[in-house]
Amino acid sequence: MVPGRGDAPAGGARRICRGLLAALALLAALAVSGCSEEHPEGAVRQHEQSRGAAPPARLTSGEDGWPVDEAAREVEPSVVQINVEEIQRTIFGPRRLQGLGSGVIYREDGYIITNAHVVEGAEEVNVAFADGSTRRGRVLGADSFTDIAVVKVDREGLPAADFAEELDLRAGELVLSVGSPSGFESTVTAGVVSGLDREIPARLTGGVQIPSLTGLIQTDAAISPGSSGGALANAGGEVVGINVAYLPPQTGAVNIGFAIPAPVATSVADQIIERGEAVHPYLGVSLASLTPQIAERFGLPVESGALVVSVAPGSPAARAGIEPRDVITRLEERRISDAGDLIAALRAYRPGETVRLTVFSGGESRQVEVRLGERS
Repeated sequence: MVPGRGDAPAGGARRICRGLLAALALLAALAVSGCSEEHPEGAVRQHEQSRGAAPPARLTSGEDGWPVDEAAREVEPSVVQINVEEIQRTIFGPRRLQGLGSGVIYREDGYIITNAHVVEGAEEVNVAFADGSTRRGRVLGADSFTDIAVVKVDREGLPAADFAEELDLRAGELVLSVGSPSGFESTVTAGVVSGLDREIPARLTGGVQIPSLTGLIQTDAAISPGSSGGALANAGGEVVGINVAYLPPQTGAVNIGFAIPAPVATSVADQIIERGEAVHPYLGVSLASLTPQIAERFGLPVESGALVVSVAPGSPAARAGIEPRDVITRLEERRISDAGDLIAALRAYRPGETVRLTVFSGGESRQVEVRLGERS
């Protein structure tokens, strides 16, 4: 199922109003809480929460790790609740939709990182801080390719979080999630890093690999509607990710949540702050994940990789001689197992850089150099 918006309804009897993408109704819920009905003509968006077991009160991570409560005290002041309001025009007149998500203070002069889907379509944004104060915010920019947005408030001296510049995570390492699931501000859940460089597969997204749902940190720290945009922190209180999605119970999953790595979030945020948008490299191909079944059907010599479905005319890939049915298996030295791997790997590069791809074409492997373009 689709990562739905995790905006928590604002109380009272609510009814389901709409999901993130109607065509992707079976994807894992994006951890934002849905819009609520403020007026009779309003509507509400909400998603079922996933539940997780409470950690021991003094859970620690090795000799150097802090207890969870101490790590939480380090992170909590930097995590905010973001309340959004959207006016939806319909044939029956305007409908006022409300929703909420979370955010993390990036800079003390008023810059806050959240998810793009938290503030998508918002006409009014209000930020609630851990000290009980609120401020009107404005969306400085949003990047749907990574699902990162920056909200600006006119306030100085904010308690900015400590973001990891590089990830040094291991499976099994203690992490905690801080956010506002269903509007419960400063909620802390704890768990471990369940996996790295994960993607929510296309089979759960209607057959489409969503770029923002690749290269993720997987965790069993409970992430619920309203947690989107909140912090995933390590045992030292350092933010290692921005919570983005979870697989809800109807998928058969138990405590499978995801976060965008902190270096990706801060890189995009810096670009938005500097120029109002983020720039991404452009290859110019439509991709599918190669499976053994597809490989057998088309007589391909490899069983995994990023299968090129189509190539945009005049694109960097076209100029490099890449064609439909080619299979990309490596980018430089990085192994490419599926379409999500390639999308995530490209984030390490900038437009104008030249990369070397290993491509299986016509039963043979070849090296292709591609000068990356800029994604519009």
